[in-house]
Amino acid sequence: MGRVNHSQGKRRREAEKARKAREKAERKRQRKLEGGGGVEIASVEDIQTAAFDTTVEQALDGNKEREAGGNSGPPCRLFVGGLSWDTESDSLRELFAKVGAVVDAMIVTDRDTGDSRGFGFVTMANRKDATKAMKELGGTELDGRSIRIDLATER
Repeated sequence: MGRVNHSQGKRRREAEKARKAREKAERKRQRKLEGGGGVEIASVEDIQTAAFDTTVEQALDGNKEREAGGNSGPPCRLFVGGLSWDTESDSLRELFAKVGAVVDAMIVTDRDTGDSRGFGFVTMANRKDATKAMKELGGTELDGRSIRIDLATER
């Protein structure tokens, strides 16, 4: 008799387990039908704008700390993208010199042909000038093309 009861108990537990699995699958299906869980999907433009604003704010916060200590900081390298194929280093240097002291400006060229690859780097004298350049010159037009400016990262 003990064996029969054990068998019935096992069947009951398995049936309960199967019922719970079905209920869980049904809840999951219902949540999927009701929507994406309330998560709003941002556009690429929103994400880029937020990233740019965050980068500029972080750079500005760093400048405030340095200015309090009286140190203008080391030179800061900027990536400049979206350049025209005709843009030269001198015109890039002149544009950024309007905002602050420029240490170096260079256009990256193709190794084989020597043609511009459409981007370059500008090294500003300090982080304060670099952030000012990012805010004032980002999105401006140079040689007919709208340029994009970001803090350069090491490879």
